[in-house]
Amino acid sequence: MRSCLVRPITYWVVKAEDPKELVRRGYDLLSERYEQEFAADGKYQSWIAELCERLPAQAAVLDIGCGCGIPVARDLSDAGHRLTGIDISEVQIRRARVLVPGAAFMHGDVTTVEFAPASFDAVVAMYTLIHIPLEQQRLLLERIAAWLRPGGWFLGTMGHLAWTGTDSDWLGSGVAMWWSHADAATNRDWITRSGLIVQAEEFVPEGDSGHVLFWATSPDDGTESPASPHQTG
Repeated sequence: MRSCLVRPITYWVVKAEDPKELVRRGYDLLSERYEQEFAADGKYQSWIAELCERLPAQAAVLDIGCGCGIPVARDLSDAGHRLTGIDISEVQIRRARVLVPGAAFMHGDVTTVEFAPASFDAVVAMYTLIHIPLEQQRLLLERIAAWLRPGGWFLGTMGHLAWTGTDSDWLGSGVAMWWSHADAATNRDWITRSGLIVQAEEFVPEGDSGHVLFWATSPDDGTESPASPHQTG
C-alpha cells in the first residue's frame, strides 16, 4: 500500500454543531486507515467499470469526496478519463495528488465550489453525500444536475434508511465521524426534482443496514436517456 508523508496539521476543537468540521478532521486523521479498510472492496471496481462502458473516450468526470484517490479516481484516470477530484480533507487531497498523478485534485467544500454548467460527462459521489447536512444534499443534487452535460451520468451512494448521528470511535480509532442521510424514497425524489432521470438503483448491504446506489442521467435534449446498467429495484 503506497502512502505519502504529510506535514503536521493543527486541529481546532470541533464543536458538536459543526458536522463538516467533524468530517474534515476525521478524514484528516484517518486517511490511511480508511484506505486500508475500504480501498480493496471490489464493488467500487465493478461500479466504475460499468460507468466507463457508458462514457465517451477521455470523458470529463468529477469525483465528489474523492478521498486519497484510491480506487475510484485512480481507476477512472487509468481508463483515460479526465478526472477532477474534490474533497474537504486536506490530507486526503495531498495523498491523492501523489497516488493518482494523472488526475487533478481540489481541496474544498463541494457545496460551495463553482463549476461551469455542462462541465462534466459524469459526476461520481461514493459515500460522500451522507457526510453532508440533509438540506445541503438536496441543493447539491441540483448543482450536480447543472454541472452535467446532456446525457451525462450521476453515480452515487445515498441513504437507505433515514438516520443522523455520530460514531465517537470510528474504525476503532477513538476518532469521531458524523453522517446524515434520508431514506431511499426521499433520495429518489430529490434526484428527480433536481432534473435528473433515475435509471436504476440497488441496495448495497453494510452491517445491519446499507446504502442505495443510484444511477441517473441528465436529459439528453428531450430524448429518452440511455439504457441503464441495472434494473431498478
